[in-house]
Amino acid sequence: MTEFTLMVAPNGARRGKADHPALPMTAPELAETALACHRLGAQALHLHVRDAEGVHSLDAGRYREAMALVSEAVPTMGIQITTESAGLFDVGAQLACLEALRPAAASVSVREMARDKSLAARAYALCSEAGTQVQHILYTPECVEQLEAWYADGTVPDEMRDVILVLGQYATGQPARPAMLPPFLALIAPLDLRWSLCAFGPEEHACLLAAVEAGGQVRIGFENSLGPMGGPAWADNAASVEAFLNLTAARGHTLDPHQNMPGANLRELT
Repeated sequence: MTEFTLMVAPNGARRGKADHPALPMTAPELAETALACHRLGAQALHLHVRDAEGVHSLDAGRYREAMALVSEAVPTMGIQITTESAGLFDVGAQLACLEALRPAAASVSVREMARDKSLAARAYALCSEAGTQVQHILYTPECVEQLEAWYADGTVPDEMRDVILVLGQYATGQPARPAMLPPFLALIAPLDLRWSLCAFGPEEHACLLAAVEAGGQVRIGFENSLGPMGGPAWADNAASVEAFLNLTAARGHTLDPHQNMPGANLRELT
């Protein structure tokens, strides 16, 4: 039996209602989704917010609104914001978002931060000072190399050891496969990281199961997949969470109630 933690990523930066009518876009929809997934066992929420036109946003006010509603609906659920650029924001905008929110937890792409090393160093220092639990997003071997170099030169504080490995790509349509995981794990093995996995495409659940069985944590949701291989779309994010937890339970795996999920210690925003 393996214990694992589960975060839900219900919307991402690019999909909308045209992709799935149950994809949450607004703050109330995000809070409703968070509650439904938490009731099934999801321990944290990976939060993206959208502007009035439904476009990916890093607006601090929209984040505050969504975080407040999620916290009201599910006080014990961890919240992790994203700083993802989605091709829309530079490192300065990502840093400004972190400065305005000083969140309990944030996902930060190493590849995106590398666009401006001086601002990257400021972003990591800010997160260290604010107590933000940073989860580094790693897409490729080059991301791993960059993170290792930044540990070595002090750009990234040594204690920031949480990462999320990304299998597959939404932008190019490359689907994730479980066979992609072992080479990625071999790359990060020397770095002593606490790792999670997300996987794009219809084999999402199979990839996440492989992660659980390899000792990792998982992130699931409509950001990465709308339905299973060869089957219809999930009714909503909660249906995907439920199906995955049934899959892991059948293999003898269970959620770990003691792990410190990103953003689990919620605190009032400054």
